[in-house]
Amino acid sequence: MKYYILNHMSQEEKISLFRRGRAEVSKAEEAVRPIIERVRAEGDKAVKEFTERFDGTKIEEIRVSQEEIEGAEKKISRELVEALETAAENIAEFHRRQIPEEFSLNDNGRELGIIFRAIPRVGCYIPGGRAAYPSTVLMTAIPARVAGVKHIAVATPPGRDGEINPLILAACKIAGVTRVYRMGGAQAIAALAYGTESIDRVDKIVGPGNIYVTSAKRLMSSEVAVDMPAGPSEVLIIADERGNARVIAYDLLAQAEHDPDATCILITTSEAIGEDVRKILEDKNLVEREEAYLSLEKNGAIIIAGNVEDAVDFSNSFAPEHLQIVTAKNKELLEEIENAGSVFLGNYTPVASGDYASGTNHVLPTSGFARAYSGLNTRSFLKSIFWQKLSKEGIEKLSKVIIPLAEAEGFKAHADSVKIRVKED
Repeated sequence: MKYYILNHMSQEEKISLFRRGRAEVSKAEEAVRPIIERVRAEGDKAVKEFTERFDGTKIEEIRVSQEEIEGAEKKISRELVEALETAAENIAEFHRRQIPEEFSLNDNGRELGIIFRAIPRVGCYIPGGRAAYPSTVLMTAIPARVAGVKHIAVATPPGRDGEINPLILAACKIAGVTRVYRMGGAQAIAALAYGTESIDRVDKIVGPGNIYVTSAKRLMSSEVAVDMPAGPSEVLIIADERGNARVIAYDLLAQAEHDPDATCILITTSEAIGEDVRKILEDKNLVEREEAYLSLEKNGAIIIAGNVEDAVDFSNSFAPEHLQIVTAKNKELLEEIENAGSVFLGNYTPVASGDYASGTNHVLPTSGFARAYSGLNTRSFLKSIFWQKLSKEGIEKLSKVIIPLAEAEGFKAHADSVKIRVKED
């Protein structure tokens, strides 16, 4: 891991950290464009061919049968089923609290308000490859269900045997998913966006994926709504002398094991904590995944700050996906946080709690996009619709505003549509 003194960091060193482990997006887009075009032109045939090429399996049916979904729970332990059910309950409870209130106002002949409606059809992308991610099924599908989405589809890559991991299917049943497709990668994004013979077109696609999935979502964003830009996972930990070095080291490793390009930063006011964490992480036997240590070597950093306020300023500039605060004044510092995907306060709140079971969402903005984007939430699946009704008195009063403004902008018909209503009989 790199080691810095915050006040002595050069602009180049800060820029290097802020770039994260970003992969070359333009090259990925070059590879993705022809995949998208073939899916648009050939539908199911292209999806099946790309599944055979990239996932190493030949599939007959893209859609998973309801019988397969219903039978999945029998293939996993009762302990795992109960864990999924408890996590689902916590996620649903937190996301129900996010449902916005409709309102209206009535004043001077103006009656107007806002109503909310669910997006009709949503596609949830669930990554495969290194492992199965049933937690991501819960994190994407449950907020959609809570929002009132009627059609919730899941796309996830099949294994070499052409089947979907029963953990994924069990999570789909618990989350209320209505369609499951055995397809992954850019071809899945294109199929959900365009629709094919057996795949229903959706209105929005959510969920994380590799650089090819991310590139496909970006390229398809003119055809279908998408949730947010996404990149490799990241954590920034702010700690003072109250931090537990061994706990912090494991929190850094927990993020690092996601991806060799993950970014893991500790910024601390305690040189002793920083040094202890560095020494602990020299042990290469703490976790099995080699990519964890590759990540720490490439994109890991320990930064010594003069005070927690400087650490917070750095964090707000960095805008981390996950922010942990382990100090004497956690709640007070929370008030100063401007940019972060999700915040974890205190020694007993690992990022893993939000990843799986506390109830907050783990689909979060990365690569600094927390400056402008929120994590996935119930409102991600809702549309706001404005409405208004004017009385005769209302249009007469507003005509004195509308007519001169419309005429100033050169829209005579706009002005006339008001004049015809207020002219004397």
